[in-house]
Amino acid sequence: MTNQTASILLIDDHPMIRNGVKQLISMDTSLIVIAEASSGEQGVELAEQYDPDLILLDLNMPGLNGLETLDLLRKRELSGRIVVFTVSNHEDDIVSALKRGADGYLLKDMEPEDLLEALRQAATGQMVLSEKLTPILAASLRTTQPSGERDIQQLTPREQGILKLIAQGLSNKLIARKLDIAESTVKVHVKHLLRKMKLKSRVEAAVWVLQEKVF
Repeated sequence: MTNQTASILLIDDHPMIRNGVKQLISMDTSLIVIAEASSGEQGVELAEQYDPDLILLDLNMPGLNGLETLDLLRKRELSGRIVVFTVSNHEDDIVSALKRGADGYLLKDMEPEDLLEALRQAATGQMVLSEKLTPILAASLRTTQPSGERDIQQLTPREQGILKLIAQGLSNKLIARKLDIAESTVKVHVKHLLRKMKLKSRVEAAVWVLQEKVF
C-alpha cells in the first residue's frame, strides 16, 4: 500500500452492498478497503483498531443505528473522515448526520463513477454531498434561518476568503495549506465566521453560500 492509497472501513449490515462497494473500490488504485463491519458495534471496534482514512457508514442498521454509531465514533480519537452512505434522503436524517459531525452524506443510488470521485474527494479532506441533497438542505436552512438576517459584510476579508473555501468543500487542513497559515488559525476564523453568520456548522455555511450565490 502506497502513501497515496486511502484506507477505507465499510460499516453496513448488508453483505451484498459491502461486496458491491468493495468491487467498485478495487477498480481505483488510490483507494483500498482494509476492513468491513456488519454492525455499528463492530464498526466502532474496527475503527479504533485500524484508524482508517475514511469510514463509510450506513444509517439504517439493526441494533446500533448509523447516527448512534456516528456519535460513538466522534467520541474516539480517530484521524479519518466519516461519510454517511445510505438510501435515506430525508431532511431530518441529512441534517442530523451533518450536525453530529459527518464529513459527508452520499446516497446509495449514485452512479458508480460519481461515488468513486466522491470517495477520492473525501479521502483528501473535502466535504462530500450527493448532488440531489443540496436543494433539500437549502430548504431546511430557509425554514431555520431567514437569509436576510445574514450579511457577508460582517466578515473580515480573511473570514470571507475562508468561507469561500469552505463552500468549495475544503477541510481546515487544506485551507491552512492554501492560505499558508496555521490550521489552528483557520479553526479560530471558522468559529468566528459561523457565529457572526448564525450558522451551526461548516456544512450549513457551504450550502448557504451556494444557495444565496454569495461569491
